[in-house]
Amino acid sequence: MTTSATTLALRRLRAANLRPTRQRVALARLLLESGERHVTAEQLHGEALAAGIRVSLATIYNSLHQFTDSGLLHEVVVEPGRSYFDTNTSDHHHFFCEVTGKLQDIPGEDLTVTSLPMPPPGTEISRVDVIIRVRPEGA
Repeated sequence: MTTSATTLALRRLRAANLRPTRQRVALARLLLESGERHVTAEQLHGEALAAGIRVSLATIYNSLHQFTDSGLLHEVVVEPGRSYFDTNTSDHHHFFCEVTGKLQDIPGEDLTVTSLPMPPPGTEISRVDVIIRVRPEGA
């Protein structure tokens, strides 16, 4: 991992008001160094271990949720118990392949939602996430 990745990780953590602990910096570097992507906690845990970062899966989950709560990541729940963490926090949607488990971005301007129901009393719509499920033809 490069020094510029460390600098970026430190800057992003501080901007999100997260204390840059050694583990948070290491995980932020892994997440941010490869550009925009979708990762599960288990995938990030494997990457961390492969990079020689000693961290438990519980710490990975805690860090990912802290990063999400602070706006560094967006959690995409594709089905109960199956979440991806997205480094692209801009307004966009997703294709989800039911066979491969691959999540792919759809630019926000490529999809238009023309009508939304009224939210329940006392609430407001904070965002709209669209997941279009796909599978290989003939599958």
